[in-house]
Amino acid sequence: MAKIRTGRVGEQIKKELSQILQTEFKDPRMGFTTITGVEVTNDFSQAKVYLSVMGSEQQREETLRALGRGKGFIRSELSKRIRLRITPELIFLIDSSVAYGSRINELISQINNEEKNHP
Repeated sequence: MAKIRTGRVGEQIKKELSQILQTEFKDPRMGFTTITGVEVTNDFSQAKVYLSVMGSEQQREETLRALGRGKGFIRSELSKRIRLRITPELIFLIDSSVAYGSRINELISQINNEEKNHP
């Protein structure tokens, strides 16, 4: 039963963080960012927020720095929107699974094109 609640709280945090980053968090260093997932600990003290950032490695690093500096603001906005006893500490991490998946698709299409050209 606890796993179900942590999953629901994680999804709600994901939804609210997406809105906060789109509408209220104004930092010029932020790249095009998508929140791909949120993992919340059982005691709701920490939340790992997985991000996908479009762009170069430098843009990913700048986005993480911007989120690190604005972590207090983001957490306070989150506490206004979600009624929990303790607002979880946010840990922002880059989710490389999207880039990994697109790289695999790229390789598969490259192999298919080579097979078409060299029967």
